Amino acid sequence: MFRIIPLLLSFLALPAFATGCPDWTEDAASSRINELQARITQWDKHYHSLGEAKISDELYDQHVARLHRLRACFPGSGATPGNPLADAGGPVLHPVAHTGLEKLADEQAVAAWLKGREDLWIQPKVDGVAVTLVYRGGSLVQLLSRGDGTHGHDWSRHIPALPIALRELKESRDLLLQGELFWRIEGHVQAQAGSLSLRSKVAGLMARQRIDAAQAESLDLFVWAWPDGPQMPDERFTRLAELGLANTRHFSQPITSLQDAAHWRQQWYRTALPFASDGVVVQQGRRPPGERWQAGSSHWRAAWKYPFAQALAEVRSVDFRVGRTGRVTPVVQFDAVRLDDRLVRQVSAGSLQRWQELDIQPGDQIVLSLAGMTIPRIDSVEQRGPRLSRVQPPAAGSYHALSCWQPTTGCQGQFLERLDWLAGKRGLNMAGVGPGTWRKLLDDGRLDSLVDWIELQPHDLQGIEGIAGRSSQKLHQSFQLARAQPFPRWARALGVPAPAQLELGNSWAALAERDTAQWKQEPGVGPTRAAQLVAYFQHPQVRSLAARLGEAAIEGF
Repeated sequence: MFRIIPLLLSFLALPAFATGCPDWTEDAASSRINELQARITQWDKHYHSLGEAKISDELYDQHVARLHRLRACFPGSGATPGNPLADAGGPVLHPVAHTGLEKLADEQAVAAWLKGREDLWIQPKVDGVAVTLVYRGGSLVQLLSRGDGTHGHDWSRHIPALPIALRELKESRDLLLQGELFWRIEGHVQAQAGSLSLRSKVAGLMARQRIDAAQAESLDLFVWAWPDGPQMPDERFTRLAELGLANTRHFSQPITSLQDAAHWRQQWYRTALPFASDGVVVQQGRRPPGERWQAGSSHWRAAWKYPFAQALAEVRSVDFRVGRTGRVTPVVQFDAVRLDDRLVRQVSAGSLQRWQELDIQPGDQIVLSLAGMTIPRIDSVEQRGPRLSRVQPPAAGSYHALSCWQPTTGCQGQFLERLDWLAGKRGLNMAGVGPGTWRKLLDDGRLDSLVDWIELQPHDLQGIEGIAGRSSQKLHQSFQLARAQPFPRWARALGVPAPAQLELGNSWAALAERDTAQWKQEPGVGPTRAAQLVAYFQHPQVRSLAARLGEAAIEGF
């Protein structure tokens, strides 16, 4: 589909953006607005004049919406925006103007648009290039790009290369159509594959001076307007099919409710179609006469886009989370964005090294997507923030496999991760005990080491906020069952860095007495692992824990 005129986007509530205004000076705001405006202007020039898309439609829309939000936050800042379609219009006047599409941001907007309307239909929003087609005596004689909706470029030079089904109708008649010239690709599932830049492929092909039949063999047409055709939609779709243009009939469905619209949106998003699409179009069956059509948003058609495959987010903060083994993971926080109908508020940068390479700081604009359709990931940094202050990571060496055995300042994160591991399935397998449980005990001052919980009694637990009555009894029962776990489980729960398949015996003292040479004799233990094991058993905090467990009569200690 053609891009919607950016002016319209100022009225949209795209869910990828925060509603608040950034805390910038006027100079900083002016600089950021001008920078963003310049990028959008370049994208517009390449798209409308050269047939090249330098950015996906969904990211383009989000950038434009952000630009309008910034201009609303800082009136008068930045240069006056130009007309994004200034370079789009060609020399040829369209016989009938191309209307635009209002964008409906969410289900509420769709429900409001549908309310009170009758004779409603829905179609996929095919991702191609919009064209006007003029037939004389059943033969295609003129092919025009949409351009600015009023004037377009003449692509008629490519007609001889088009598939015969587009060049010749099955009846000898004069006809004026508007539709989407798209790249046909069988079995395409939008939710899995995205748009594959197929629209850009078609636009690039049309921008050439000459193409041959082999290059154009996968081109096809989805007709979405027959200005002087039958008024009744089903008759219109049937007549198009009889003329040899059957895509519209195959992919048009009557609807009566929001539920119907949502069903087809999901159906076409997640099942195979012969084209890329980026949403659905809801429309009234009847529309005004073609001579009354104007470039710009029409009142009888509207688009409901698919969920973002990529979302633009503004970084609010960067936190550093420390895992049980001391690994530091930068976690980037931002206002909620929607990816594939999921709300996402944070994303891992993966590692300190990758975060430092990306140099992500508060105020930056980042692009997000889902890896494997489930895990949020950072694709790129789209625009740098003003860098009013920089987030600094923990000092090198602050955290490691033997740090944070107690919840001292700066150590609560790693300490809680150790407790979570201890209670987990590879540890003591404590039923009903999770991160929230340990946080409550820690906040109440009940934990100063990994094993303080073994001494807690039911009356101790009942006084803790969030743990009372039956919950305290169940928690105490879990603690008692954990005490009775066999020695190998206890050793694993405390984080002994031995290979998973290694038998640990039944005595802590025997393990603690081993030197590196003895450890290297075990299968799967090399020099590095042997040194880690010796350092672990000799660490003062670990020895103190073992002594506590021995005093508590835990098996093997």
